[in-house]
Amino acid sequence: MNPFDLTGRLAVVTGAKRGIGFAMAQALAAAGADIIGVSASLDPESSAIADRVRESGRDFSGHRVDFADRAQVTAFADRLAANDRPVDILVNNAGTIRRSPASEHPLGWFDQVLEVNLTSGFLLSQILGRRMLEAGRGRILFTASLLSFQGGINVPGYAAAKSGVAGLVRALSNEWAGRGVTVNGIAPGYIATDNTHALQHDPDRSRAILERIPAGRWGLADDIGGAAVFLASDAASYVTGAILPVDGGWLGR
Repeated sequence: MNPFDLTGRLAVVTGAKRGIGFAMAQALAAAGADIIGVSASLDPESSAIADRVRESGRDFSGHRVDFADRAQVTAFADRLAANDRPVDILVNNAGTIRRSPASEHPLGWFDQVLEVNLTSGFLLSQILGRRMLEAGRGRILFTASLLSFQGGINVPGYAAAKSGVAGLVRALSNEWAGRGVTVNGIAPGYIATDNTHALQHDPDRSRAILERIPAGRWGLADDIGGAAVFLASDAASYVTGAILPVDGGWLGR
């Protein structure tokens, strides 16, 4: 038997419209999972990720949810929890970033970043996790960050949120691992996505970043897909409470 086979499982991937979320949804589908894709701007009727998942022969359902709106997130999670088919895999990937020096950082930005990157993931995990606990099995993944380990520059809200994600992974794992539900995080390194556009196009910052990465390149969103499949699969049944860096060796320097 293939311990990485996800055939017959249902995965919810937030932030699935593009970037890392797109890559993880695509990889999970290629491993056999049906996908519920969610994003603040996803067209439920037609999207590139829907096409890609269906090309893999898997089912896809698209949903638009504003992860900064707690009521929308809660209502969406309640609907999923009430479905006849339970969610087997939850990938809390939705995120946003706001860049401004801490001394000038608007409180509204700070609140929004924490709501999207941290609170929405807790709500989804809490509501969908109840049914996983009843079933005695489930996989929950969070997208953490290098800033789950470091402080960053000009992103105080994002650093606080991603540090919170790492703590939440451990807290949920401590409570749920003994009941069949594993909770883990993936910490992408410097990945070439919309969120890092400013850094990629800043010659000094980009050069400094590349000089520290042993792999010698920016990561690609597809580099995260394999880690997601592993942590969602039976191959990782004894892996829980972990934050897995996928960073080209950045943290090893």
